[in-house]
Amino acid sequence: MTTNIIDINCDMGESFGVYKIGNDEAIMPYISSANIACGFHAGDPIVMQKTVALAKNYGVKVGAHPGFADLVGFGRRNISTTYKEAYSDVLYQIGSLFAFTQSQNLSMQHVKPHGQLNNLAVKDKDLAQAIVDAVWDFDPQLIFISYGGELTKAALNKGLKVANEVYADREYLGNGQLVPRSSPHAVITDIDRIVSRAITMVQEQKIQTIEGELVAVDIQTICIHGDTPGAHKVAKTLRNGFNEANIAVKPLIENQF
Repeated sequence: MTTNIIDINCDMGESFGVYKIGNDEAIMPYISSANIACGFHAGDPIVMQKTVALAKNYGVKVGAHPGFADLVGFGRRNISTTYKEAYSDVLYQIGSLFAFTQSQNLSMQHVKPHGQLNNLAVKDKDLAQAIVDAVWDFDPQLIFISYGGELTKAALNKGLKVANEVYADREYLGNGQLVPRSSPHAVITDIDRIVSRAITMVQEQKIQTIEGELVAVDIQTICIHGDTPGAHKVAKTLRNGFNEANIAVKPLIENQF
């Protein structure tokens, strides 16, 4: 009997022009939700179209993955922005992906902010509100993926359905926030540890901090990063691990939370 249900989401469509990032074709069969880059931090129109088609082929639900306009820094650098700028940029990116989902008769399931846009909004109330307002104004039925702080508060206060996220391949601080990528211990590369850690997160609804403490969380989706070396092996091993642990993998739209 299945005792747990989880969504596996992955950041995808991050190649652009002649630059190939990640291995979407190898990852897609093992996930349930794809966060597709919308051309600001990564991706381009051809890649977006191809990634939407790939997701449709595997029955994977699609969401927009808006980020800072920062191709050079992959959206992982701090950028100062106003409410108006953040709102317009996020709305623009959601709309760009929507064009491709519509052209392929595919519904958009969710929105998940990328990189530092996401991280800064966890602490910045105005930035969080700008992002949430853009999502709401585009479509209040979209599921909003967030890992806490001001971003989750703003989404819930607005009335969006929020899917709480954890990261299988990232370390956590004692306050529940992610260890900055500037730390050499921020990203976990040991696949066995990633899988065992993820299973524990889902079964116990807790995250383990870098200090060894356990913090209770309410988890609906778990993320793997498509640009991490060997991400396709992580995705396959994680999916198999969940199956062996009797954890059902389903997209957010099919989950009750």
